[in-house]
Amino acid sequence: MSAQIFAVANQKGGVGKTTTSVNLAAALALSGQRTLLVDLDPQGNATMGCGVDKRNLAASVYQVLVGLATVANARVASPAVTGEAGGRLDVLPANRELAGAEVELVDLERRELRLKAALREVATDYDFILIDCPPSLSLLTLNGLTAAHGVIIPMQCEYYALEGLSDLVGTIKKVHANFNRDLSIIGLLRVMYDPRATLTAQVSAQLQQHFGDKVFRAIIPRNVRLAEAPSYGQPGVVFDRASRGAQGYMEFAAELIARLKGGT
Repeated sequence: MSAQIFAVANQKGGVGKTTTSVNLAAALALSGQRTLLVDLDPQGNATMGCGVDKRNLAASVYQVLVGLATVANARVASPAVTGEAGGRLDVLPANRELAGAEVELVDLERRELRLKAALREVATDYDFILIDCPPSLSLLTLNGLTAAHGVIIPMQCEYYALEGLSDLVGTIKKVHANFNRDLSIIGLLRVMYDPRATLTAQVSAQLQQHFGDKVFRAIIPRNVRLAEAPSYGQPGVVFDRASRGAQGYMEFAAELIARLKGGT
């Protein structure tokens, strides 16, 4: 069986995209799923959030994209997750070198398909491959969306997030039409959720009205422990598994696994 490949994407910044990528990947690994997290953001925050030092990499996703390394050579096991409750999480790491890939990819053949081709070689090694995309629509994001079977969209329940969502849906439709006929929206995940805010409830209701069962039942509350975890080089689900935020991501991982198995 080949891996299910999902891009975690949102063109709006600061919506908890990397937090979702890191914690979902770790939660899947802790649930017994063979998981690879691909960091496609030159900031390398997902890499550091998994306990991998982006400053001391033998190879990274940059070398993979420009053809200087394979995924098998560049991936590293997350020291924060691997060994925890029998889980194993591999990371295809990123650092500032990746910013240069934007320029170099322009002149390469099949530039939007570089990541897809690279991941094909390791697809049978994993149950899930998650791709943390940058917040902008760039060649890096295009590579992520072209390689993926579906998109998971983390979003806050606020007015501006709805505007950004319509732009993202348009982008996904264009990528589907031109580059990846397999691409679809897997679901929307409500993050940084504050039930005390009236607007939050209103936007949440609008999402459910327009997207129906595409809105995941799991909700990630606004949680300080999730925000603290990256400074310790750990996903929130490892740093404080009893926290409300960590429990939300464990529930999300279980829901995603059940949904893909045809459950409810």
